[in-house]
Amino acid sequence: MAESHGNAKGSTAHTEADGGHKAPFPPFQKDTFASQLVSLLVAFVALYLIVSRIALPRVGSLLDERQNKIEGDLATAQKLKDGSDAALKAYESELASARSRAQAIGAETREKLNAASEAERKTLEERLSVKLAEAEKTIAATREAAMSNVRSIASDAAIAIVQRLTGVAPDRRAANKAVDATLKG
Repeated sequence: MAESHGNAKGSTAHTEADGGHKAPFPPFQKDTFASQLVSLLVAFVALYLIVSRIALPRVGSLLDERQNKIEGDLATAQKLKDGSDAALKAYESELASARSRAQAIGAETREKLNAASEAERKTLEERLSVKLAEAEKTIAATREAAMSNVRSIASDAAIAIVQRLTGVAPDRRAANKAVDATLKG
């Protein structure tokens, strides 16, 4: 009962027709065409039902989940971006406010310091003018004293010079008059 599948003489293969010719390809045989169409239709309907009822809903739910996750992430990212933009605007406005306050404080401090230095300068000028007046009085008194000493020194020197040159001592009154005349110019 064993069949030989080799090419030995006397054995026939399933694909060979009578007379040694090969039979046509089974899907193209006219006598099995209708049954093949029916089985193809049944397989297509079964595949369609499996895909439409089982596979597509799973894929669709995965796609919906993924889309919802992406939309949620984008919404969260937009909220965070809006929050960071608002924080940046608040930071910039606070920075501008702080700069203007710093400039106002600087201007106020500058004005106070200028006023204080002006007051100190005036006080110092007043003190210096008082010291200058006192110094001028001291200089005038010293000059007066020096001039009075110069007169007596000049008178003494004139008497000594005349006595040395002439050998006779002049009168002190005459020497004082000569010195006064010379000092007046």
